Amino acid sequence: MAVHDMSDDTTMQPSPTSVTAPGDGLSVKGVEVAYGNVVALRGVSVDVPPGGFVSVLGANGAGKTTLVRSITGLLGLHRGRIAGGAVELDGRELSGLSSREIVKSGIAQVPEGRKLFPRLTVEENLLCGAATRSDRHEINDNMERVFELFPRVAERRRQTAGQLSGGEQQMVAVGRALMAQPRYLICDELSLGLAPLIVSQLFELLIQVSEDGVGVLVIEQNANLALQHTRYGYVIEVGRVVLEGSCDDLRNNPLVQDLYLGAGEATADFVAAAERPRRWRR
Repeated sequence: MAVHDMSDDTTMQPSPTSVTAPGDGLSVKGVEVAYGNVVALRGVSVDVPPGGFVSVLGANGAGKTTLVRSITGLLGLHRGRIAGGAVELDGRELSGLSSREIVKSGIAQVPEGRKLFPRLTVEENLLCGAATRSDRHEINDNMERVFELFPRVAERRRQTAGQLSGGEQQMVAVGRALMAQPRYLICDELSLGLAPLIVSQLFELLIQVSEDGVGVLVIEQNANLALQHTRYGYVIEVGRVVLEGSCDDLRNNPLVQDLYLGAGEATADFVAAAERPRRWRR
């Protein structure tokens, strides 16, 4: 497990999740993000190999949402910009592409809060996920696959999304993202507002998705939940990666427990180091 010294700009060690050739996978390389003069990410690097199951953990305000926006091309909508580093997919830089182009390249997102269309039916919401595709026969096959993964969604295919429970809506949101036929799936705060049993079922489904060869990146506040299911994890504090390692190592690390279960001396030391002034690179 790597513990990063926040006092310098040393390059992170390569993630042991990747066993593929250099350039394969989704890679965030030393990304720095600013909203005006406010720095939100400071040299963040995260790797998701093909078929990998990776989590990014952090409290509110740590930079998790900004990381998602950096990957999905949505920074501009929030007046943010990548001021350094790069986001690459199989060696191709994604910076500058529209969100639609990024989806077509193979990245889909399950957004925080689900963001369904409540007056559309379940089927219509799922079809929205296939908006960048034109292969009608395969789209129909994909929808049937989603219904196999989520039998409860299949039972409610004619109902409007607004009539569903929170857990059912989250299933539809995951299914909608899968309708884009992604090679990489980003799930932002999957557990938010849901019962533990439903969340556990969703994570089990994501294990299946990753075993099918789709790289999965989970952005989560619930560290215990994420580390129980994913294989490799990163911890972000104040816009920087402060820890990374296998999820077994992270789950058993006293510092991770301290970061999320209390405010002991170890947490104070890490936060103080992350907040040290750092020369802004232009």
